[in-house]
Amino acid sequence: MTERTVSTNGNLSAGVDNAHTVEVFLAALQAQDIDGAGAVLDENLVYQNVGFPTIRGRSRAMKLFRAMDGRAAFEVKTHRIAVNGAAVLTERTDALIIGPVRLQFWVCGVFEVHDGRITLWRDYFDMFDFGKAILRGLAGAFIPALRPVL
Repeated sequence: MTERTVSTNGNLSAGVDNAHTVEVFLAALQAQDIDGAGAVLDENLVYQNVGFPTIRGRSRAMKLFRAMDGRAAFEVKTHRIAVNGAAVLTERTDALIIGPVRLQFWVCGVFEVHDGRITLWRDYFDMFDFGKAILRGLAGAFIPALRPVL
């Protein structure tokens, strides 16, 4: 179950719509619907995995998504989503699946949504936790009982 918190600042529908935009985006990525994901991204998107290079622009993000299409899969479980104006905060478990290797790790994401378009996507995660995900993913490739599940 996803826990949802909305701080309306006087406009409940905008907050709910912004959360919905983020949910639609993540669901499209999970479904490998690259065009559907791109439909809610702003042309001037800033996409940042903290600690890694920032990707600027919808076209560059789409190029990355298309490069992964058919090579890797993405799964997401949103534990909590909170909205305050344009800001949408998510607490999630993400999984990147590359062949038999499944990397599953926690993520806190910050999105900014303006006029139904995501203008900022910034994810924070612990590199130690990500390192453990790599080890567990590699072990699970050889011993399926060790594969993490959402």
